[in-house]
Amino acid sequence: MSLNIKRPNGTEDILPSDVHKWHTVEKIARETAESFGFSEIRIPTFENTELFQRSVGETTDVVQKEMYTVIAKETKFTLRPEGTAGTIRAMLQNGLLNEALPQRVYYILSCFRHERPQAGRLREFHQFGLEMAGSAEPSADAEVISLAKNILDRLGLKNIELYINSIGCPKCRSEYHKALRSYFSERKENLCDTCIERLEKNPMRILDCKSPVCQEIAKNAPVILDYLCEDCSGHFEKLKKYLANLKIDFKVNPKIVRGLDYYTKTVFEFVTTEIGAQGTVCGGGRYDGLIEQLGGKSTSALGFAMGIERLLIVMDKQKCDFMTPKKCDIYFATMGENALEKAMNISHELRDFGYRAEFDLIGRGIKAQMKYANKIGAVFTVVIGDNELETGKVKIKDMEKGTEIEIALDDKFRINFESLYFNKMMDSIDDTEIGGNENG
Repeated sequence: MSLNIKRPNGTEDILPSDVHKWHTVEKIARETAESFGFSEIRIPTFENTELFQRSVGETTDVVQKEMYTVIAKETKFTLRPEGTAGTIRAMLQNGLLNEALPQRVYYILSCFRHERPQAGRLREFHQFGLEMAGSAEPSADAEVISLAKNILDRLGLKNIELYINSIGCPKCRSEYHKALRSYFSERKENLCDTCIERLEKNPMRILDCKSPVCQEIAKNAPVILDYLCEDCSGHFEKLKKYLANLKIDFKVNPKIVRGLDYYTKTVFEFVTTEIGAQGTVCGGGRYDGLIEQLGGKSTSALGFAMGIERLLIVMDKQKCDFMTPKKCDIYFATMGENALEKAMNISHELRDFGYRAEFDLIGRGIKAQMKYANKIGAVFTVVIGDNELETGKVKIKDMEKGTEIEIALDDKFRINFESLYFNKMMDSIDDTEIGGNENG
């Protein structure tokens, strides 16, 4: 009886044929973040469950319905459902907040939520995210939003709209919660059971409910912008001024509250309509109370996260450019044991200098080897047999053009090959310039 093992529902395999797309997103995101002064941080895949309960919020869908939690020897661990809580925990535990502020870190990681799988919404998904701790100024909000837009622009994404909102501070929300409770209490009989529970604990979470009925009821709910205190209102007005100064188009959407409880003041989303309901490709905002909530000193902070899978869906749909997949630079087709050993030695040297060199490892015949070289897209091929070893010369074949050049099979092989490879790459650049580039 054969064992039919498949990947878990809600997960995806990233195959070698697609990984260059991931490399494109990761490379551009890293370079952009570092140009803004951010450095990479890496955190554990799981944390103590209490961390997410205290930070994300016990009334959120994430904590109530979506976390993967394991009890091991009476200790509760949870696979991270998002990156901010673990990153702030790491900054606190390792004393980063005692160093020069603001602290700026970015990360690329996998997250886990038990949701109904669909396009752009997986149970294991990947994020590029960043956090800035130590600045309460609206200029920091504009800087982080600008960074996110810079990444999206460099990826070549089009038709992405920026929505911003302010959800105020605890002082603002106290009055706003009263207004929400009054509004939803009058419509309580139509709310889902989860939202009825939220009504007293945190009525703002009702605005984020995924139930179509609750969403319809929430359409006419009071708007947070009408309840902002003077400080929060001033902060939001300055943010809008800074975004306008940076020529970043935006729309104010008072319905944005984000799905996590730690947010304060600024919240924002970059949204596309091209991938259906899961149109948010980047979301973030300010969370000025989170660090103190987790045991640190009162320190302002903000950040965002981008869903890599969603970015790739949009990039594919819009036919954006990706990095060229790395091909085999040179393939050695060998005949006989001595030829194989020679190919091994040359390949070893070429790899030391950064070239991708391969040779037969299966014992194929020469025709099968050349067929394989063609399949893997080898740029150059070399046949080595007894005759080549005796004469000390081989022919390097340009697989695209079909031309061959004879060079010595000696200690200058690498240098001669590098010259051929360089000329090949320069010809490719010239051809691109002659043909033009539709992306300008």
